[in-house]
Amino acid sequence: QSKQDSSETLISSPADMFANEDGGPEPDWVITEREQFSDFRDLNKDGKMDKDEVQHWILPQDYDHALAEARHLVYESDVDKDQKLTKEEVLDNWNMFVGSQATNYGEDLTRNHDEL
Repeated sequence: QSKQDSSETLISSPADMFANEDGGPEPDWVITEREQFSDFRDLNKDGKMDKDEVQHWILPQDYDHALAEARHLVYESDVDKDQKLTKEEVLDNWNMFVGSQATNYGEDLTRNHDEL
């Protein structure tokens, strides 16, 4: 198989991440990962993830990263839950905004905005 062949196995199973050396039950995170793998990541149900499946997992086409980040910032910072951020709410959570791609890592906070 060539490196460009999309059938090349990149991830074969979430069980590869966990070695159950004591023989006890699997931890919850392993069970959850196994379910995520079979339900959402292994799209062709062959028990492994190829290049195309990994690409879909890492960069899904139907997921708006900017919208998700904006919703996250509002959810975490909107103390009075009115779906609007006041200057105080933004300043109280400045560290979240400075570390956010949605604010260009804080650069957009230094500019004058009518909405703020």
